[in-house]
Amino acid sequence: MMVMATRSIRTERRADALSKEKIVEAAIEILDAGGESALTFRALAARLATGSGAIYWHVANKSDLLAAATDDVIARVMTGVGGDAEPRQAIRAVALGVFDAIDAHPWVGAQLFREPWRSAMLQIVESVGGRLQTLGVPERALFDAASALVNYILGVAGQNAANARLLPRETDRAAFLGSVAAQWAQLDSAKYPFVHRVATDLREHDDREQFLAGIDLILAGIGTIR
Repeated sequence: MMVMATRSIRTERRADALSKEKIVEAAIEILDAGGESALTFRALAARLATGSGAIYWHVANKSDLLAAATDDVIARVMTGVGGDAEPRQAIRAVALGVFDAIDAHPWVGAQLFREPWRSAMLQIVESVGGRLQTLGVPERALFDAASALVNYILGVAGQNAANARLLPRETDRAAFLGSVAAQWAQLDSAKYPFVHRVATDLREHDDREQFLAGIDLILAGIGTIR
C-alpha cells in the first residue's frame, strides 16, 4: 500500500509540474506555426519534453485542447477591453480585438464556428449582447442585433485571415491591391459601374478601418430600432 501511495504522489507531482497553462501555450505555438493538422499529442509531448500521459492528465483529447487554446486567446481579448468603456466603444474594441486575434491565430476562427457552445464564443456573445442591452436595444431585437454583430465580426475576421494566407508571405500588399484595382479600372464601366467606380478605394483601403466602418454601420442601424 505504501508503494502504491508513493507512486500516486509522484504521478501527481509530475502532472502538477506540467501545468495546463504550459500545455496550452505550447499548443498555441504549434497551431500558429503549422495549423490544426500539426497539433498532435506526440508533437506536443516532444515540444514539452514529456510523455503523452502527463498531457492527458490535464486535457482529455484534441478537441478539449483546441477549445482551451481558443479560450486563452479570446480571454486575452476580453481582458484588454475596459469595463468602464462606453458601450459602443467597448463593442468596437471587442470586435477589433477578435479581428486581430483571428488574424494572428487563424485556427481560432474555425474553432469558434465549429463549437459555438464553448466558453470562447459565449464570452464574445455576452460581451457584445450585454453592451447592446446597456444601449437600450429593445428585448425583442436583442438576439437578432447581437447575432448580426457577432456573425459580421467572425465572418469578416475569418475571411480576412484566410485571404492573407492565400498569397505567399513575401507578397507586397500594396502592390497586390494596386494590381487588382488596375484590373477593376479597366473593366467595362457600363457592365460594372460600381466596381469600376470603387477601384481606387480598393487600392487604398485599410482592412482594419474598413472592418470598423462595418461595425459602425451595423450599430447605426441597430440604434434606429425602437
